[in-house]
Amino acid sequence: MEILFSLDEIDIVAKKILSEDPKKVILFNGEMGVGKTTLIKSLAKNLGVNDATSSPTFSLVNEYQITANQYIYHFDVYRLKKESEALDMGIDEYLFSGNWCFIEWAENIPNLIPEEHSVVSIELLPDGKRRLILNL
Repeated sequence: MEILFSLDEIDIVAKKILSEDPKKVILFNGEMGVGKTTLIKSLAKNLGVNDATSSPTFSLVNEYQITANQYIYHFDVYRLKKESEALDMGIDEYLFSGNWCFIEWAENIPNLIPEEHSVVSIELLPDGKRRLILNL
């Protein structure tokens, strides 16, 4: 699926992504500042998160509760230098928990990503709009 959008249409884009029934582990690819975190915030809201969401740049993972036993884990692994750092923080337990896992900069942990995953790639276009490609 390919979508062209502006940031003020981000909630519509999040709904379209969720309507495609993506895998629970979603990788978000794109340059810094393209809107990955903004999209993840919208996805979290559309999945039922009422709390404030933010980028986990320094904490590596933010956890949001959807229901009594369902969570969203938002990872930003930009600062990791080795995959072993992700293993040390227990990323494998999160990734195989059956909960939503949204991962920014997943190229830093390529050998840890489960086979079953979807990919969202976002590109900033010259006119300020974004091109999003969802690979299920």
